[in-house]
Amino acid sequence: MDYRERIIVDPEVRFGKPIVQGTRITVGDVLSYLASGMSEDEILADFSQLSHEDLRACLAFAAERERRLASVPGS
Repeated sequence: MDYRERIIVDPEVRFGKPIVQGTRITVGDVLSYLASGMSEDEILADFSQLSHEDLRACLAFAAERERRLASVPGS
């Protein structure tokens, strides 16, 4: 999956935080819901504009960001 098809950064929406395209839901929001113990089905029931693919894109985005941070020299 290429998360870039679903996750965008728009300076005009949510202060430029990464969001799920077509929504105002940030990647951070989705990750927080998952970390708090919500299941994918619960999130999808609460936010009908999201799909399973959107949730996976949020996870892929976070994983890529982590890989980039972990590979920064001197950190």
